Amino acid sequence: MSSMRSSNPGAMVVLIASAVGIAIALYAYLTPLTGVNGTLGALVVIVTCAILVALGLGLALCHGRGLHNLLRVVAIAFIVGTAFAALLLHLWWLAIAMAVALVGLMIDIFRPSPAHRTTS
Repeated sequence: MSSMRSSNPGAMVVLIASAVGIAIALYAYLTPLTGVNGTLGALVVIVTCAILVALGLGLALCHGRGLHNLLRVVAIAFIVGTAFAALLLHLWWLAIAMAVALVGLMIDIFRPSPAHRTTS
């Protein structure tokens, strides 16, 4: 696990922000008087956050360039869609968690590849 942290911090940010998103969505889905408890929208957000956790794990463990790029594109679509759903559900903290996940994905996209890194 320590090699994942040091080699791909952006994927770890996506993973943690998505796990926080699951917790926020579960709270909203299960707690009465949140305005979205028991709704299909909150349940869909829980599922999409779980998929984002899997995508974050895939980004952390993937070494192939093509697959890594595919996971990035799918993750962007899921993050933007989940953030939009969070705004429609008035789950502001979930929208913030998705913004953090997007920042993590940008870190993953713009960090130098291992072939271009120099060891000093």
